[in-house]
Amino acid sequence: MQTIFVQFKCRPGAAYRVADRLVEEIEEISEVYSTSGHYDLIAKFYLDPERDIGHFVTERLQVLDGVSDTFTTVAFKAFGRG
Repeated sequence: MQTIFVQFKCRPGAAYRVADRLVEEIEEISEVYSTSGHYDLIAKFYLDPERDIGHFVTERLQVLDGVSDTFTTVAFKAFGRG
């Protein structure tokens, strides 16, 4: 699996609606959080290894109503206990 984190800037008043749509419509989502700072939301997605990240972000996420910008980070390795 490929893990990516996507931060979302939303139009004013749209962050919670965008978060709801992400959870309802995007099966690859793991979790989404509202955040402070330059972006309104951050979400974690798991994609199949052969999935094109660029197409996923531009064709599935950036087109959601209320999204005005995204910033994508690709994760390489997860660290944790046990």
